Amino acid sequence: MSIKNKINSYSAVLDKKYGKRGTEQRKQFETEALDFYASQILLQNRKEAKLTQKELAIKTGIDKSYVSKIENGIVQPTVATFIKLINAMGKKLEIV
Repeated sequence: MSIKNKINSYSAVLDKKYGKRGTEQRKQFETEALDFYASQILLQNRKEAKLTQKELAIKTGIDKSYVSKIENGIVQPTVATFIKLINAMGKKLEIV
């Protein structure tokens, strides 16, 4: 029995599944991927800060339900809201 392993570039995989860069389907995927990435950054940092969603909401004045929607990738926060949340967790955003 032989197993054929074919290694594809990640770009080729994305092109096949979501279309070439610049297509509407690919743009939609990239937007959703960024939303998910932002949600995971906030979720991980909130847990490291040992804060509940409710505690974070109280510290920032943002509704708990909105914090939950961000962490679940349902909504993408504005840059100002993202920074407000990060700062409330004792972190800072650096652009390097």
